[in-house]
Amino acid sequence: MRFPVVLFDFDGTVVDSGAIILASMRHATREVLGREYSDAELLQAVGGPGLEAQMRVFAPEHVDELVRVYRAHNEPLHDELEACAGMEDVLVRLREEGRRLGIVSAKRRATVDLAFETVPIAHLFEAVVGGDETELHKPNPEPLLLGAERMGADPADCAYVGDSPFDMRAAKAAGMFAVAVTWGRIHDRSRLEAEEPDAIVDSAEELLAVL
Repeated sequence: MRFPVVLFDFDGTVVDSGAIILASMRHATREVLGREYSDAELLQAVGGPGLEAQMRVFAPEHVDELVRVYRAHNEPLHDELEACAGMEDVLVRLREEGRRLGIVSAKRRATVDLAFETVPIAHLFEAVVGGDETELHKPNPEPLLLGAERMGADPADCAYVGDSPFDMRAAKAAGMFAVAVTWGRIHDRSRLEAEEPDAIVDSAEELLAVL
């Protein structure tokens, strides 16, 4: 097989969390800043640097409060989470093919674990890297390289699957096969295409053909 190790982004790739991220971004900016932003403005940095950096875009002087209000609103919403359409079946099939799977997320490790309580698929992944486990964040390759290291894998043997431009940049910088998915509804397809990923897919089933 071309890629014996497949690493996945989490939000918008494995779990269908775009709606709750948007709702919590809107809630935090309204509550703290008293301002309205478009969906595109609220989601522009999601999936790359950590939440603190995402909030710094709106108001550097209010980052801590924005993060606190966001998390207080967002974490209870994890009870509503579901896997992205078709993803659970595809993950199982990849494992049956002999692939080894991991998660590399911008989400804090504790929040990834919170999501796994509602979407019980943690057993399918050998390694999980949370956004609070590295000093540098996507689009820097450090989190992806840590994922490969934890799995004892050569980055050249890894594919990275994600829904954001930051994912694609990180995958290329890490020397991994970059697969963009369009179902996350966080970033437009045009933003993904602009990163020139190695492959772009519109359904979970299509992953089986490109990996």
